[in-house]
Amino acid sequence: MKSVALAIEARTPHGIAAGISRLITTGDLAPGDRLPTVRDLAKELGVSPATVSHAWQTLAGAGLIVSRGRSGSFVRTTPREWMPRRYQRLDVSLEAALDLSRGTPDPALLPRLAPVLATLEPHADTSSYRAKPDIPELHDLLRASWPAPVESITVTNGALDAIDRALATLVRYGDRVVVENPCFPPFLDLLDAYGLEPVGVELDAEGMIPSAFAAALASGPSIVLLQTRAHNPTGVSMSQSRAETLAGLLKRSRPAADAIVLEDDHSGAISAAPDVTLARTLPDRVLHVKSFSKSHGPDLRIGALGGPRALVDRVVARRLLGPGWTSRTIQWILHALLTSPASIAEVDAARDAYVERRLALRAGLDLPHGDGINAWLPVADERAALVHLAAAGIRVAPGGPFQLGDATAPHVRVTVGVVPVESADAVAAALRAAQLAG
Repeated sequence: MKSVALAIEARTPHGIAAGISRLITTGDLAPGDRLPTVRDLAKELGVSPATVSHAWQTLAGAGLIVSRGRSGSFVRTTPREWMPRRYQRLDVSLEAALDLSRGTPDPALLPRLAPVLATLEPHADTSSYRAKPDIPELHDLLRASWPAPVESITVTNGALDAIDRALATLVRYGDRVVVENPCFPPFLDLLDAYGLEPVGVELDAEGMIPSAFAAALASGPSIVLLQTRAHNPTGVSMSQSRAETLAGLLKRSRPAADAIVLEDDHSGAISAAPDVTLARTLPDRVLHVKSFSKSHGPDLRIGALGGPRALVDRVVARRLLGPGWTSRTIQWILHALLTSPASIAEVDAARDAYVERRLALRAGLDLPHGDGINAWLPVADERAALVHLAAAGIRVAPGGPFQLGDATAPHVRVTVGVVPVESADAVAAALRAAQLAG
């Protein structure tokens, strides 16, 4: 193992943390390796123990090391064995003064539940295991707001549940799946779990790049999995013209003649972009998914899957052998939130607030145009950026778990939606500095 002291170029807390970070990145310090004690390293470097302690705190805040009390400090090993592989790399269990790593909405901008709960019946509908899985009132409301005419809709426990259940009925081990690159890490973990091969397609400001999409279709995929609006992590929203272009390419592709499109609209109600879908061109080959977690509350765990009846019925039939349906009580809560004038106004205000916060950050930072609550920030060095921001009390998500293959352009994902406007200048300054760290 390379000497820790020799790798440290600057004897400041930031310099010490950066040196250790480089050793971890290169593999000279492996997961589980014990670090020198604070006193020993301080003596070797000729600095105070407080200086080294500050560097250790920065590294811990970036998720690179962990303290085990009297046993010492160690390079962090793979966390949380119960978590999928890419989820592990997004571990956000450590605290920060400002946590911009989670990709979750601002709790203060979610609609209030108390007023709508007061309007519900006092007894839950638990009378039958064989009743239709969706309450008719919510089903009709969803159908009226769907981005294209749809044959069938079923309510699910959020977007990822819908996509999981669709994959379970549509794919075979070894199938190829076209995905965006960068991509939402749980999608990639899900593909791993089913033994599927992801085929990545780069993005521009309007969505998947057509030439790259056409090349991916030549691989003969069984599924095209994409996010229509507020793409996580980039914030890109697909234009309707791009949707039509991609649908046309898919329609003419012989290798992908049987491919089904799975569309994830996870931030619809708080997205400023129009609702789009490839189903306007390919109604028989598109399953569109809507989630209300970002707009109405992650803990509601509710979304919807819509598309051709033959495909949706397969999902519904398979689900009856497991959880059966999404709680009808929760469905009534969502219906109330979607029809209450006060709740509608709260969600509209949240959408406007997210737009305002993104614009406030862009005023002091060369932030790519985007939508929703996340942004994809290019950096010179991912690890150095994480360490630099941790030292400033800011936590962001590493870009590696979002990317397929070897990342040639390092990035971090920043949940810009939780940055108050009054803090935008200071956060933008810290992000600018982190972009250059390395």
